[in-house]
Amino acid sequence: MDLLPLIKHFEHYIALTEDEKYLLHGKISQRVIRRRQFILQDGFPCQHYTFVVEGCFRMFAVDPKGTEHNIQFAAENKWVADIGSFHSGKASGFFIEAIEPSLILQIEKQDLYYLYTNIPKLDRIFKVIVENNYVELQNRVLQTISSTAQERYLTFLDQYPELGLRLPNNQIASYLGITPEFLSKIRKAIASPAPPHA
Repeated sequence: MDLLPLIKHFEHYIALTEDEKYLLHGKISQRVIRRRQFILQDGFPCQHYTFVVEGCFRMFAVDPKGTEHNIQFAAENKWVADIGSFHSGKASGFFIEAIEPSLILQIEKQDLYYLYTNIPKLDRIFKVIVENNYVELQNRVLQTISSTAQERYLTFLDQYPELGLRLPNNQIASYLGITPEFLSKIRKAIASPAPPHA
C-alpha cells in the first residue's frame, strides 16, 4: 500500500517525522472502487474518512420525489465523509458514490482517534481541513440564495477547475440546482459571449 499521496497531503500543512509516518501504516486501508460503486448509503452510519488518491466521488441526497441533489464532489487529494454521521455513529442521510473508477485510502473512527492521540499534528491538520470545508459550505449557501445560475457555475469552475470537463452535465447541474438543459445554455453563453454594442 502506497501512502505517499496521503503523506504529501498531510505535509502540505505540517511536516511529519519518520516515526509519525510509520504510525500511519496499519491504521489506514486501501480500496479500489468501481464506477457507480457506493462507499456510503443513506440509512447507514458513515464509518470512514475517505481520501481520494485517484478518481472522483459525489456526495448526494435524494428528496421525497426521488430527485438527487449533489452536495459535494471529491477528486484527487480531497476528503469525503458525512462528518456528522461519522462522529455520532447515527445513520447518514447521504450517499457517496464513485463517478469514476477510483483508488481510495480510508481511516476508521477508532484509528483516526488513535492517530490524533499519537500524532497531535494530525488533529490540527484535520481541524484546518474541516474549517476550510465549512467556509466553502457557507459560501455555497450564500451563493445559492444570492447569485445567478451562471455565477454559481463560474464559482464551481473556480472551486473544481479539474472537474469542469470530467463530470457529465447532469452531475454538475444537480450540484448547481438547475436542469442539464439550462446548464448547456449557460455553457454556450460563456463560450460565445454577445458582441459589444455599437
